[in-house]
Order: sequence, then structure tokens, then C-alpha cells
Amino acid sequence: MGKKIKVQRRGRGTSQFRAQKANKIAPSKYPKITQDDLNGVIKKLQHEPGRGAPLVSINLETGEKYYVSAIEGTYINQNIAIGPGVPVKVGNVLPLGNIPEGTMVCNIELRPGDGGKIAKSSGSFATVVSHINDKTTVKLPSKRSVTLSNNSRATVGIISGGGRREKPYMKAGDVHHAKRAKGHIYPIAHGVKMTAASHPHGGGRHRRPGKSTTVSRHAPPGAKVGLIAARNSGKRLRKRN
Repeated sequence: MGKKIKVQRRGRGTSQFRAQKANKIAPSKYPKITQDDLNGVIKKLQHEPGRGAPLVSINLETGEKYYVSAIEGTYINQNIAIGPGVPVKVGNVLPLGNIPEGTMVCNIELRPGDGGKIAKSSGSFATVVSHINDKTTVKLPSKRSVTLSNNSRATVGIISGGGRREKPYMKAGDVHHAKRAKGHIYPIAHGVKMTAASHPHGGGRHRRPGKSTTVSRHAPPGAKVGLIAARNSGKRLRKRN
């Protein structure tokens, strides 16, 4: 009797495929939206496994405490302000509608009050492009532009840790621990190198899948391998004039 292939086992939610919870500090998100401007102070800079940027602990004047990814240039005991009337300064949090065009921002809310969803990885930032009525157009790190509500909050500045990926992994063990902290699969073996019982692309003598590697987005676990819902799966033919 054969065993389930990896994509099927991963869906079972066992501890082997879950991100580690040990040494986790807190989720990175803004506090609830208030009408008044709030002042706070950065109290700690901490490392959390699985994060590329440090995590800062901010104590507000109301006694509330929250955690967000550190902004490049921030430091311990720095004053931070949140609200629509605060100055546009690195580390401050404002609604997108109050941020001037051309400003680099990060940790942007997709919807007002969700705590921040966009441009949160180390070294990433987005750019405020324009304001039209009650909407703001933002250019994302992927160079794609999106239109968001003026009430969505964002932090002025760039997420710290921008040069993190420039240093290569020197040992397989380093990659193992980095991937395990995030719950990622490592190492990844080619499906064509497996047996037919272990993977849909496995089996055969010539290291060929033997079938199309493009599958539906709605394929069941066990068949959902290869190019999932791909728009194209090879070289595009150039149009001849």
C-alpha cells in the first residue's frame, strides 16, 4: 500500500507542515482606528523567527501596546504618532488620503481597520501616486497599481532589513531552519524524479511527465501539482509583422 503524496499530506494540517509557534511574539498590526491622534514610544526592537525584519513594540499614551515591523531609521525611545492630523514623518501612521503624492509608505491597509496587509516584507515599500475623490492610487512593490480608500492607514517609510536577501545561504542547514520557521516545504524534489506512486509526474525512464503539467485551480489535492491555473506554459511565439 502506497502513502499519500506530499501535497495530500500537507493539507492534513499536521505539525510537520505547520509553521513553528515557539518564540513567536505577536502579530504585526495597527491598533483599532480612533478619531483622535495618538502618541506612542518605541520600547523594544525584537527578532521573531520567520520574520525578515525586526519587530517593534510601541506603547501608546492610552496604555495600549501593539507590534509592527520596524521602519528603516527608527530607534528605541523614538516618538511615534498615529492619526489623520500627525506630521508626515518616518515612522508615523496616517490615512492614505493625508499622505502627499510621491511619498514612500509601507504596511498599508487593504481595507480601513484591517491592521495592515500590503508591503510588509523586509525592504519593501509602496508609493502614493495620486488622490482622486475618496480614493488613493498606490504603486505596489510589484509595480502594479491599486486604488484604495483614503481611510486606509499606512506608515511613512520603508520596512527595515532591505539587504537581507543579498547574503546567500552557505549551508543546507541554514535553509532548513529558515524554511521550517515559515512552514515552507524544503527540500523540494522534482516530481519527474519520483516513482509513479509518489507523484503524478513520476515513473517512466526518460524523466518526462508524460502528461500536461498545467492543472486546474480547482484540482483536488494529489492532482494539484505543476503549473497551477497557468496562463501560459512555455515560450510565447513572437508575432511576425
